[in-house]
Amino acid sequence: MAAKKLLFILSVLATLVALATTYAHCGESSTHGELHFSHGLGLPGLDSCHGADTDLAGGMKIGVDDVVKAWYMDNVAEDEDQRLPHHRQPDEAVPLAKLVDLGIVALWLDAENHERDENLTTMREERGYLHMDIIELTPEKMPNYEAMIKRFFEEHLHTDEDEVRYCLDGSGYFDVRDEDDQWVRVSLSKGGLIVVPAGIYHRFTLDSNNYIKAMRLFSGGPDWTAYNRPHDHLPARKSYLAALHSGRGTQQDRHSY
Repeated sequence: MAAKKLLFILSVLATLVALATTYAHCGESSTHGELHFSHGLGLPGLDSCHGADTDLAGGMKIGVDDVVKAWYMDNVAEDEDQRLPHHRQPDEAVPLAKLVDLGIVALWLDAENHERDENLTTMREERGYLHMDIIELTPEKMPNYEAMIKRFFEEHLHTDEDEVRYCLDGSGYFDVRDEDDQWVRVSLSKGGLIVVPAGIYHRFTLDSNNYIKAMRLFSGGPDWTAYNRPHDHLPARKSYLAALHSGRGTQQDRHSY
């Protein structure tokens, strides 16, 4: 247990070093004087910021690739069900390395043990996530369910804080824009944690299972404001784009997945 915790701490520290280098190049300071995972554009590799495979009972192994998957999606028409996978044809998978380039951080954590998970505690301490809550989204527990998931699906950005979601059960989709303004659909299932950076346009929907139980993590209180597109003039958007484009020149050279 101690060895696993040490490994996790080292991976977090490696990520922070990489982020410090990237942010120094961008000439930006981060909210509350701390560096964001989400501005780790151009990280040296997945091993420094994504949970490694973990042995489970019965000899099974699970890692971030099992709980976070991504692909380019087609356009969703008004009369289509947003909860379907909407793979672009032909299918075009998006490797996790590409998500890193977009500022998206993905981790695998032990959802069955989230109340006692030392890795989760360490991450919260390192990142300053002082507050959390747990929500369940399902037709049985949410009044006006269909209207609400339509509202979640409106394209928007946040300016004051990254969006951190840890799936404890169920599943859902986060859609994010890539550097060419194409939609990437990110599937999050039990054990997956995703950090969506401030300044990126995104949206959320449940999938056809219509159930997710998620932990939301905050450095401040859960009182951020969503700015529906377009809000390109906002400083958070400009900072995100500056970091994004500063890393584009080396992306294809670094990744061969």
